[in-house]
Order: sequence, then structure tokens, then C-alpha cells
Amino acid sequence: MRAIILNLLAWPMLAIMDGFAKYLSSTIPILQITWSRYFFTVVIALPIILLFFRKNFKWPNKPKLQLIRGLLLFFANILFFYSISIIPLAKALTLAFIAPLIVTALSPILLNEVVGFRRWAAVITGFVGSLIVIRPGFMEINLASIAALGTGVLYGLYLIVTRKLNKSEHPLLTLLLTGIVGAIIGTILMPQVWVHPTISEWYMMFAIGLFASIGHLLLILSLMYADASKLAPFGYFEIVPNMIIGYFFFNNFPDHYHFMGLLIIISSGIYIFRRELINKSS
Repeated sequence: MRAIILNLLAWPMLAIMDGFAKYLSSTIPILQITWSRYFFTVVIALPIILLFFRKNFKWPNKPKLQLIRGLLLFFANILFFYSISIIPLAKALTLAFIAPLIVTALSPILLNEVVGFRRWAAVITGFVGSLIVIRPGFMEINLASIAALGTGVLYGLYLIVTRKLNKSEHPLLTLLLTGIVGAIIGTILMPQVWVHPTISEWYMMFAIGLFASIGHLLLILSLMYADASKLAPFGYFEIVPNMIIGYFFFNNFPDHYHFMGLLIIISSGIYIFRRELINKSS
């Protein structure tokens, strides 16, 4: 029960981070917003790790995988922040929910896992759900929707790399290294796009890093009490605070097509998680 509570508390933190990012996107470049997410995450997380988890602060066993993981999440964040700057938060997140489907589709190639007919059917069904959200042919497909789908693809690859790292690296070390990779790349690129923020914008940029740190810390703590496969379906809870923030602060609320596609994608994802649990126990 403790793991579920910690996991559910994490998702509103990440939804609040997305809300700040969407608000800032009207005046601050997307790349600069992404940089702030990583820079302030490192500023916040590094002292915590040095104070309480110093014994886990060591050179990673798989530095190349850590670098790849950091790059995948960095570019996934760029795509997602770009998408929410144009389309509603809930729509962007729904399209990004294809990540578990991507994991299943690529598992035979990258993880040497056997994927049966039922899970392939769930992947195809989930893709149909994403098409219902976009409705190609009925609505104009814009770059923001494609970017949201791209977020799901990159995040799926990120989850695959994370699976490979979980057996060899401490989660807090992985969290810090991912932040460092994004902060370094973002800092290198900053001179090309930098816009001088106002004091209030600085506060919001710091808040993005703060809520990202709190959210991911809660996720890591939840994983100390339960397996990732058992907690994975609770990730869909993020859509609830996401829709609330979108409605009250940006006057966006999903239509019935969106809800239909969301239900299909979530159902497909949960089915895949259940099949993975069955396969592990057998």
C-alpha cells in the first residue's frame, strides 16, 4: 500500500511541472525550459544524494547506457514541452501514453523477449486508440501531435534502457546522471536560444526542476517497496491532474473522441502489463 501511495503522489508533481512548462512556453524557448528542468533537478538532487545517499555516489557500471538514457529523456522532454505549447496537456499526454506499447513492440529486438499474439494485438489496438485521438482525415495533423507521439517512442526506448540499468545501477544514481546529461547538453545549446527571464519566470523555471525532482524521487521510493511491473499501470493516473490543470488554467477539456482513444490506449497498456506479470510468474 505504501508503494501505491508514493507512486500516486508522484504523478501530480509531474503534471504540475508540465503546467509550468506550458505556461512558460509563450515567452520562453522550449529548449530553455527543458534546460531549466535538468539544471535545477541537478541543483536540487545532488545535495540530497551527497547528504543521505553518499555510498551510492560512484562511477556507473554502464556509463554508455547512462548516457543513452539521458539523451533519450532529454529529447523526449523537448518534444513533449513543444507539443504542450501548442495542443492541450491531456491530448499530448494521451499520445505519449503509447510508450508501453513501444516497449512491447521493440522488446523482441532490444531485449530478446518473446512477444505473443495477444500482446501484439494489444499494441495494434493501442495504436488505433492514438489514431482516434488524432483523427487523421477529420482533423489537421499538426507537428505538436506528431511530437507527442515522438515523445512516446523516445520514452519507450528510455524505459527499455532503464530495464537494462535496473539490475546494475542504483536508481538515485541513475536519476542524477540523467539530470547531469540533460543539464550539460542544454547548457551547451543555451547561447543559441537564451531569453532573459523575468523574476517570476525564474521562479517557474526553478519550480519545473523542483517538481520534477520531487516526482521522480517519489517514484524511486515507491520502487523500493514494490516491483516496477506492479506499479506501472498507476502511471496512467497522471492524466487526472493533467486534465484538471488543463481545464482550470488553460481552459482545455478533452472531447469524447479523446476519452475514447484514452480508454483504448490505457486498456491496451494495462493488458500488456498483466501479460508480463503472468509470463514472469509462469
